[in-house]
Amino acid sequence: MTKNNLTQRIFASPLARRLAAEKNIDLSTILGSGPHGRVVKADVENLSTGPTRSVRTIQLSGPQYTDKPLTNMRRVIAQRLTESKQTVPHFYLTIECEIDALLTMRKSINTHLEGVKTTVNDFVLKAAALALQDVPEANVSWMGNHIRQYNYSDVSVAVAIDDGLITPIVKAANLKPLLSISSEVKSLVQKAKEGKLKPEEFQGGSFSLSNLGMYGISHFGAIVNPPQACILAVGAGLKKPTIQEDGTIKAATVMTCTLSVDHRAVDGKVGSELLQAFKKYIENPALIVMEGM
Repeated sequence: MTKNNLTQRIFASPLARRLAAEKNIDLSTILGSGPHGRVVKADVENLSTGPTRSVRTIQLSGPQYTDKPLTNMRRVIAQRLTESKQTVPHFYLTIECEIDALLTMRKSINTHLEGVKTTVNDFVLKAAALALQDVPEANVSWMGNHIRQYNYSDVSVAVAIDDGLITPIVKAANLKPLLSISSEVKSLVQKAKEGKLKPEEFQGGSFSLSNLGMYGISHFGAIVNPPQACILAVGAGLKKPTIQEDGTIKAATVMTCTLSVDHRAVDGKVGSELLQAFKKYIENPALIVMEGM
């Protein structure tokens, strides 16, 4: 719609219109003082000192906000996360992983195995579990006066539910086949959403995984879940130009992952080694599928 069409919709006297045109004034900016808000000559002449449409005050009625009472779960989450950020010396390490081979293998598995529907998160969880075995110094918890190193990769998976967030655990994920992990995660997520998880199914764990890629988030940092020392934040796979070993450039699907670390238990070198091991498995998904078969 043109400016002239907009001007014709404004109620104004012919003299006011002519004067506004001479002064190159937009009538829609003037608050008319004539009958029924009609713009008259005096309104145009007094534009520099008079009120304009742009300063009209909108009168609101009724409540302008709603206070929602805290559920017990939200209260506990707030307490634990506040304690974590205040007492745990966090540091963050980020790595990019190409996942085109993983996506191809996932598609092949889901196409050729009836009733099977693996997710990228299943591969990520298994890769993290295997990486923790390669770098056991990262598979630890800070216990105050000692560091506890775990023999198995018990991976906690962050799941959003109505009341907040809960982290069911895939125990000994390093020993389980990919398809078993896929089935177990689906079962745990369903039980979490129905409020049917047993305490032993969400309390403990040696490492946490938080994946927001399915929500279109490309990169984020998570808060360490004490007493665990590490949590991996996984973003969405995005197409990016990448430089290959031979110097050529090609488009690749790149997933950005950020490891949040408790510096009391894990140093930068160990955290970096863990991410390199994780990247190895993610970019070579045959290693993920073969382990635990």
